[in-house]
Amino acid sequence: MTRMTLIISFLIGVIWVYPWQNPPVEKPRIVVYKSARKLEFYSGKTLLRTYRVGLGFSPVADKVREGDGATPEGEFYVFVKNNKSAYYLSLGVSYPNVEDARRGLRDGLITKGQYDAIVDAHRKKTGPPQYTKLGGLIYIHGNGAKSDWTWGCVALENADMKELYDSVSVGTPVTIKP
Repeated sequence: MTRMTLIISFLIGVIWVYPWQNPPVEKPRIVVYKSARKLEFYSGKTLLRTYRVGLGFSPVADKVREGDGATPEGEFYVFVKNNKSAYYLSLGVSYPNVEDARRGLRDGLITKGQYDAIVDAHRKKTGPPQYTKLGGLIYIHGNGAKSDWTWGCVALENADMKELYDSVSVGTPVTIKP
């Protein structure tokens, strides 16, 4: 093979590593199915990729409070991308959402001021307060999907996390289902 043939073969191989990135992903969204331990990545209504995930160490329950080890369920969005994560790369999930805040206020886990701050963050599509009795710091991150080991996050293998991280932006919808 000539040097030019090798270069062209390499470039074609690179294109096929991330086939959905050419053309760009439109209206990306993430759906996590906890019971199936999978994350589906979509461009609009088109399923692009399915990844195996690990969840919190208490994976069946919906997250209720800080330290319960449960992965939350509901409608969220990516509020931050972290390329300096202790878990390779990470996408911040906007937990707690307004429904969680409503429950937390009703059950006396958060104050009215905390409730208002959560609602305001969701209205502005920014990060909600992360240090309340509802818990926080829920991320989609790397470092392995072979078991349920996180404190409530969604974990992927590092290569899968790189693909996802490179394909989404802040504001991407995230749905987590039982």
